[in-house]
Amino acid sequence: MSKKVPSISEAEWEVMNVLWEKPPQTANEVYFSLEGRTDWKLKTVRSLLDRLVQKKVVGVNKNQKVYTFFPLYSQDEYQRAETQSFIKRIYGGTLKSMLVQFIQEESLSEEDIKELRSILDGKTKKTSG
Repeated sequence: MSKKVPSISEAEWEVMNVLWEKPPQTANEVYFSLEGRTDWKLKTVRSLLDRLVQKKVVGVNKNQKVYTFFPLYSQDEYQRAETQSFIKRIYGGTLKSMLVQFIQEESLSEEDIKELRSILDGKTKKTSG
């Protein structure tokens, strides 16, 4: 990963999920998108957006009457960073331990198993070829 991704709270994740759906958005648009998922007031959403701007996770376009907000990191970058952090904290950085536990605990369909095999086969070909 080229740039370190700043950590964000669960509430900030909610805001980011809205911004990733359709950037850029005004604070009001973010608020209305979250209306069914949270009981936050507009002031709360604005505070979260301000925090995300301060953390340099979200950019703000001030060229218009109404400010619009947009993500400075992709959803994929955040998911990768969170996954790495989780594996490090919970599994001591060992991906294999997590996968083994997941596969043993989870009931996988034949389709899931085929898809996992295909992904692993693709990984094997990339590393050996």
